[in-house]
Amino acid sequence: MASIRELHQQLTTKERSAVEIAQAALDRIQLLEPKIRSFLHITADRALAQAQQVDAQIAAGQEISLLAGIPIGVKDNMCTKGIPTTCGSRILQNFVPPYESTVTEKLAATGAVMVGKTNLDEFAMGSSTENSAYQVTANPWDLERVPGGSSGGSAAAVAAAECTVALGSDTGGSIRQPAALCGVVGMKPTYGLVSRYGLVAYASSLDQIGPFGRSVEDAAILLEAIAGYDPKDSTSLKVDIPNYASLLKPDLKKSQGKFRVGVIKETFGEGLDGVVADAVLKAVEQFKALGAEVQEISCPQFRYGLPTYYIIAPSEASANLARYDGVKFGYRSESPDNLMTMYTQTRAQGFGAEVKRRIMIGTYTLSAGYYDAYYLKAQKVRTLIKQDFEQAFAQVDVLVCPTSPTTAFKAGEKTDDPLSMYLSDLMTIPVNLAGLPGLSLPCGFDAQGLPIGLQIIGNVLREDLVLQAAYAYEQATDWHKQAPKL
Repeated sequence: MASIRELHQQLTTKERSAVEIAQAALDRIQLLEPKIRSFLHITADRALAQAQQVDAQIAAGQEISLLAGIPIGVKDNMCTKGIPTTCGSRILQNFVPPYESTVTEKLAATGAVMVGKTNLDEFAMGSSTENSAYQVTANPWDLERVPGGSSGGSAAAVAAAECTVALGSDTGGSIRQPAALCGVVGMKPTYGLVSRYGLVAYASSLDQIGPFGRSVEDAAILLEAIAGYDPKDSTSLKVDIPNYASLLKPDLKKSQGKFRVGVIKETFGEGLDGVVADAVLKAVEQFKALGAEVQEISCPQFRYGLPTYYIIAPSEASANLARYDGVKFGYRSESPDNLMTMYTQTRAQGFGAEVKRRIMIGTYTLSAGYYDAYYLKAQKVRTLIKQDFEQAFAQVDVLVCPTSPTTAFKAGEKTDDPLSMYLSDLMTIPVNLAGLPGLSLPCGFDAQGLPIGLQIIGNVLREDLVLQAAYAYEQATDWHKQAPKL
């Protein structure tokens, strides 16, 4: 599938209509879905209605935005009025939101065409999209392997060209890790840059919505459309949003001094696959060739990111998921003897194993006698991790490291070992704890032809530098030009 700019040109020159582009995406979804299972709901009627509006604008001689008529997938944990939003959970099986999330409202205003809601790990809890209550999404590069998670449906849909771009959410790596495993670009913005209104909460101090694309430019265009202040979200930042795509240059020249890239020393240790390490170090050499000044940076608290996250995130989840009680909306147990039985049966039947595991961990860490020992201590470590990053960004413009310690693993390989599954997010979690922007883009392939991801991390609100570094690297390499053979 063509890029956003290519499709925009086809529309403005009337080479193709928006309805033709939307129908082509819907046809491809119908063709590939039996194999890939990226989508939980296909919104053909809404997509074609949105496309007709774009065609009417073009016919009337009106100017259209870059995203008008562009097929987009939306992770199924963002509320869409009149369209089911299940979060991949049985407990929200029949939930149809009465309101629209801010991000989908913004996209609709640009004329973007939503082709469907994508699959995810239940309530965004997982690293493989195997925890969905409905289906397991396959990796387009190897249908026996996982696409990563929790935004695996969005990553796989973009990799398989079922849509041009997609939205995901990232709590501990849920955009960047699947982007790495599916060979696409995925970006987690600075916490608060994109409104979370209408995003079904997992861990409110960590969640952030971001874009997937097959190129850095496509991701930058989508980011600009969804970013910005929203009074409906108390954590939303009041900042000016630049035209990110206009800042992209094929080199790394700065107006003052050299572009400085730091390589995080602590990410090249135990658990990192050798082929991933080699690909990332070659990418570092490419940055040198592009004129960047490269140095090794130590973030000593980085290794505490994983245990810190698995105290903070489940604690917030146990509070956020308390609302699913079978009373107000969603699934309700059929045969309750009394109110308490109805609550317990509804939650026992409605939640999957991983969600229950995290609710129990979170409830335990917040319980009397353990709050100080676990939750409070984790918040202190979070501050130390943030301080590590602050010291690093006093020396460099961006940090680089692997996105995922391995390439895509086989479906079922880690389902019985939650700890090894949690290790998939080893490199991505500290970025969420510090609220920083991070991006993953392809930087090579392993011997099985599976994509490898390079992670670029920026300081708070320095999406511009992250995107510049990513774009310069992408333009100097050919990894993004390769597509899975489907």
